[in-house]
Amino acid sequence: MTLMENISEVTEFILVGLTDTLEMQIPLFIIFSLIYLITLVGNLGMIMLIMLDSQLHTPMYFFLSNLSLVDCVYASAVTPKVIMGFLTGDKIISYNACASQMFFFAAFATTESFLLASMAFDRHVAVCKPLHYTTTMTNTVCVLLVTGPYICGLLESCIHVVFTFHLSFCHSNIVNHFFCDIPPLLALSCSDINTNETVLFTLAAFNVFFTLLVILNSYLFIFIAILRMHSTEGQKKAFSTCVSHLTTVSIFYGTIMFMYLQPNSSHSMDTDKMASIFYTMIIPMLNPLVYSLRNKEVKSAFKKVIGKAKSALGLAY
Repeated sequence: MTLMENISEVTEFILVGLTDTLEMQIPLFIIFSLIYLITLVGNLGMIMLIMLDSQLHTPMYFFLSNLSLVDCVYASAVTPKVIMGFLTGDKIISYNACASQMFFFAAFATTESFLLASMAFDRHVAVCKPLHYTTTMTNTVCVLLVTGPYICGLLESCIHVVFTFHLSFCHSNIVNHFFCDIPPLLALSCSDINTNETVLFTLAAFNVFFTLLVILNSYLFIFIAILRMHSTEGQKKAFSTCVSHLTTVSIFYGTIMFMYLQPNSSHSMDTDKMASIFYTMIIPMLNPLVYSLRNKEVKSAFKKVIGKAKSALGLAY
């Protein structure tokens, strides 16, 4: 039974997914499999590249490696289940698996928002105070700027999971989404969800506005510093870094605000699904390209690794 009148305990949920059209299952399976493969190869490859090349052992690439790790984890919390759903048609997810999916996704998506703010601060110091960069962005400061986002993400995720899964789900166990996100689960509850909506809105608003304030404040000073530069080449290089970062920030925060900073009654789940695809699948795939593959230092490091691999293979044969 999918309708569970007068039953407060649910042992499993049914994810509606993106579409029920049979003709679309295989094409979507192929598309999302490719997206996930590119996400894993791009982000794990970036982590390995940064670890292997000593020239990339700088604060900027320390943040990038953590961004890649975060992207891998929160994409992996959602995408594999979606892919298997297209392949097998199995849309059932257990109660505990649903809670786990929400925990890991919420934790690392929140971590990413704070990490983007840390990266903006790093760029602010690099552009505005280049002579003091090494003394400001010490190992201790970098570790704190990375540890802080993880702590915030884990704490906030615990709050969301506890508040959501203390509710009673007795109307239905059909989740009108492709993963266990908070708004569609709140829509299923027969409990009073006013507190949950307030907590969700308050935490989301704090995350968005606090981190955006840090980012916008950092870039305000960056743009002022760029305008004061006498070197055209220096201006282009700094501006290119800003455009890449701000592009991803715009997509990430745009979808987050669209999803979570509106009343529950205003949600259209079909529209939310399309928006969710961007921050659950597309952004983790694009981040290595936007942040790193356009970077000359990363390209140089990649060529070195390929060169060493070719040499090793040559010696082996």
